[in-house]
Amino acid sequence: MKKRIQKIWRWIKKAMLWFLAVSVVLVIFFKWVPIPWTPLMATRAVENAIDGNDMVCSHDWVPLEEISPNLQKAVIASEDANFLTHYGFDFDAIQKAMKSNEKGRKLRGGSTISQQTAKNVFLWQGRSYLRKGLEAYFTVLIELIWGKERIMEVYLNSIEMGDGVYGAQEASRYWYRKDAVNLTKMEAAGIAAILPNPRKFTATNSSAKINRKKSRIIHGIQAVKLDY
Repeated sequence: MKKRIQKIWRWIKKAMLWFLAVSVVLVIFFKWVPIPWTPLMATRAVENAIDGNDMVCSHDWVPLEEISPNLQKAVIASEDANFLTHYGFDFDAIQKAMKSNEKGRKLRGGSTISQQTAKNVFLWQGRSYLRKGLEAYFTVLIELIWGKERIMEVYLNSIEMGDGVYGAQEASRYWYRKDAVNLTKMEAAGIAAILPNPRKFTATNSSAKINRKKSRIIHGIQAVKLDY
């Protein structure tokens, strides 16, 4: 029994070392290489197939300089006001989310842009402790290896911005029939406002709720200074 336990422990240690090595190599690799697809894209494709729908996935990677600063500022104002100053985790936002949840009010949570990027690129959807632990691990890695500018570039090229629409360039074409570099403040706010649920809300012809959020985001854009 003792030998069996030792053998299992050696296998676990090897598996952990391999995971650490592969994960670091992947993060270093994607510091320079565009990310062609994400687990969420695959998940959505499978869901559509199961439902008997077309497996639509519109995605076109563009460098950050081809994405309007208006959209960069809009997602910071909407999703993560302290993105440029924190180190991957906004503990004040996490604490506020926990207090709000304790009172029975629903809040999106304290996930930063860095955490969302780590989840979207490397992990599956879900709320398990294992996934949250891995999310924290990958968040630390991308903060250390990628830096803020690359994290923003990957985030804006990977997140879901409509039903089957991924990334800023495709979202700009889908919602406004223009390239991402030409987005106005109002248009950028429209895309940022639907990010909690881009398959439910619309960036154009929006509901009163989304229009109010657009106004808040436009106001927030004024306070954001891009300093990667």
